[in-house]
Amino acid sequence: MTVLTAAFYLLMPALVIYLAHHLAWVRSIGVIIVCYALGMGLGFGGLVPASAAPVPEVLSQLSIVLGLPLLLFSLDVRQWSRVAGKALLSLLFAVGSVACLASALYLLLRDGTDTAANLAAMSVGVYSGGTPNLAAIKTGLDIPNAQYLAFHSLDAVVGSLYFFFMLTLGVPLFRALLPGRGAAGATGGPTAAGQAADEDDYRPLLDPANLRQAAAALLLALLLVLLSMGIARLWASVFGEAGNSAVLIIALTTLAIGCSLHRRVRAFTLSYRLGMYLIYVFCLAVASLVSVEELARLDATLAIFLLSVVFGGLGLHALLCRIAGVDGDTFLVTSVAAVASPPFVPLMARALNNPNAMLAGMTTGVIGYALGSYLGISLGLYLRGL
Repeated sequence: MTVLTAAFYLLMPALVIYLAHHLAWVRSIGVIIVCYALGMGLGFGGLVPASAAPVPEVLSQLSIVLGLPLLLFSLDVRQWSRVAGKALLSLLFAVGSVACLASALYLLLRDGTDTAANLAAMSVGVYSGGTPNLAAIKTGLDIPNAQYLAFHSLDAVVGSLYFFFMLTLGVPLFRALLPGRGAAGATGGPTAAGQAADEDDYRPLLDPANLRQAAAALLLALLLVLLSMGIARLWASVFGEAGNSAVLIIALTTLAIGCSLHRRVRAFTLSYRLGMYLIYVFCLAVASLVSVEELARLDATLAIFLLSVVFGGLGLHALLCRIAGVDGDTFLVTSVAAVASPPFVPLMARALNNPNAMLAGMTTGVIGYALGSYLGISLGLYLRGL
């Protein structure tokens, strides 16, 4: 039964991806949301056999630590210096605005538990790069499954409202508030743009000719996981178990970014898709660990927190860009890259009718994505210590 349950969790995302390619409504919802919904159905319905109960817990841990380095292997850190200065400044404002709002809300809502600190940490992570950061922060800070799932579920709603606003009212509003139509461009950087275009096509993973590359990427990721576990164990032996998970994720992120500096590692063209597939496995597994009773104990604080961080952060970001002279198009693409994640940047660039904006938005989004785990975990640990 355990083997069958593990096979179900590992193969179900493939079926969801297949359906997304053939059914428009599945594609419009998104693979991540469908995987979460399926997992929640399993958890709420008590459909995971008692004999196989440890399987989703183990898979949720393994999938994120293997998926994170695979996602980072495709980065080209050296191209970050080529991004237009205004775009980098706008990204800094976007991340800083979210961090300031999240910290202020923590001070207002803290209740003697880690809940407010966890919400602040997850907000900074997810609104600087997306779901993989959120999953890494959940693991690094040992955030309860119910709290994590409730955050991500509500984030999907708030994120949809944000993106709809940006595509409609946001374009004329922020172009009026932030005059100018900057190119927002950068030279080079095909990795980020290509990643956005191809990330939903998983057929190359099934090609026998690509098996060797996929195996090499997985082996390298596994090696980095083992090295990171060794670093975390060393930390625990010196400083104690506190912060052990955070050290593991930070070490893993650092090692993976270091490996991405090597040309042959960046040549693993399948690593991003392989990493995203493992993120889908994580979403399915972690969602199935939550019961109705756990979610029922959550209150409206989460909704207030997320709405305040997203739209309050958007207002502060716009104000800072106004002061610094950042143009409206650069503001819009960098905001979308940080809050909604890089794959949404092409849609924003199309709405702006400014294709030059796409590359800077993609690249700044990848920078935020790479730094999000550091920022979220660091902020969470700091706020817990106050």
